[in-house]
Amino acid sequence: MGKYNFTALRVRQTALQQFASGKIKNLPQWVDVVGEIPPSEVLVRNRPPQHEMVRQRMKTLPGSSQPQVVFETQEKRRKPKKPSRLFQPVELKYEEDELRTEFFRDHPWELARPRMLVETTGKDFEKYDWSRIQQPGKRLDGESVVQRQLWLLNNVPDITKSAAYDIARREFYRLRLREDIERRIAAEEAQATGAQFGPSYMEVGMELENKEHEKWKAWARNEAQLLEQRHTSLSGAPEIVAETEKEDSSDLLDNLDSGDSEPIPAEK
Repeated sequence: MGKYNFTALRVRQTALQQFASGKIKNLPQWVDVVGEIPPSEVLVRNRPPQHEMVRQRMKTLPGSSQPQVVFETQEKRRKPKKPSRLFQPVELKYEEDELRTEFFRDHPWELARPRMLVETTGKDFEKYDWSRIQQPGKRLDGESVVQRQLWLLNNVPDITKSAAYDIARREFYRLRLREDIERRIAAEEAQATGAQFGPSYMEVGMELENKEHEKWKAWARNEAQLLEQRHTSLSGAPEIVAETEKEDSSDLLDNLDSGDSEPIPAEK
């Protein structure tokens, strides 16, 4: 039947025909089992259910005085998939993904900071309490802002996404500023006790840039000389003639200025 292959569905029928024709002496032990429990004959593959992003919020509903937990399902219009992509694995979406994208879009240089990705047990998140942004044993980074903002959205009644983002960023900036002050004070104390630091990253970078600039200047000078020699070799004879004519004309002008040459008679 065209592109459909029913060989696997007809395996019991094939075994019975081979036994009846004498091709095999004994029936396989699974013949009776397959006859009692036949394989599925559904030829249409169902589309897997799509994953919906669920958000937890603390809201004060109309008619109630106490806030309560509300689970919201974000419904988005999905574009129809191509036939070749209908049965691909379901795309999982979580609210943290949107918060993470927003933070790193506003702070792209945070991605350049080194991060610790190795965990001993894989359950370090169970020890974290995101009621505060700084956690013991975890370095302050963008993920701290994301988790802190998510905790505020899930636990603070009637808070908006932008308000939670502002609170998390304010705490993050304050702690990052304190880290910079502590680092600067530690360097000053070390220098006061006789420590000597090497060149900074900026100085090392400028030195490397100057070396590359000098190399480029030498290369450019050589290329200019080669280009000039190539032009001279291609048009050498006319230049020599032009220089000779220029020298003759200059000699003639010198003679005219000195008065040694005879005047040219006028035409009658």
